[in-house]
Amino acid sequence: MSMRIAPDKNKPSVAIEIPLTKPLPDYDLEQVEQPTPRDIDGILVSQGFRDLVDDARGILTDLTAHPPAASDASHFLDLDLTGVPHLEIAQLTGAICPGDEEVYRPGLWIVLKDTQAPANQPMNEVALEHLRLIVGALVKKLGL
Repeated sequence: MSMRIAPDKNKPSVAIEIPLTKPLPDYDLEQVEQPTPRDIDGILVSQGFRDLVDDARGILTDLTAHPPAASDASHFLDLDLTGVPHLEIAQLTGAICPGDEEVYRPGLWIVLKDTQAPANQPMNEVALEHLRLIVGALVKKLGL
C-alpha cells in the first residue's frame, strides 16, 4: 500500500492519503487505475465511491473514539489519560492519487487533528502512533 502520512509542521494535524490499489466490487469500483486525472473525477462522484467515503467516515469516527490497542502497547502504559490524543476528523473526502507511469487512482484524503494539543505545535509521537494504528485499522476494515 502506498499510503502517505504527512504531519503538519506547525499544527497538531496530519494529512493522510490512501490510494485505492485494488478493485472494490462491494462499492462498484472495478477500474481503479486510470490514464488521466479527469477519468478519476467520474469515479469520485460515483455512488459507489460516495458509499465508500460514508463507510470510511463511520468507521473512522468509531476508531477515533475507541482506538485499537497497539500490539506492543508497553510504551503507552506510562501515560495517564491526559497523555492520550483526542483525534477528530477535520476532513474526509475523495482524492486523485498519482501512481507510477502516468497512472492515477481514486483515494481517500483524510485530515485528523489532536484537539487537546497546543495549536502551534506539530502532533507528538504518541499521537502519531495512535493515528497510525487508527489508519491501519481503517484500511483493514474497509479491505483497502
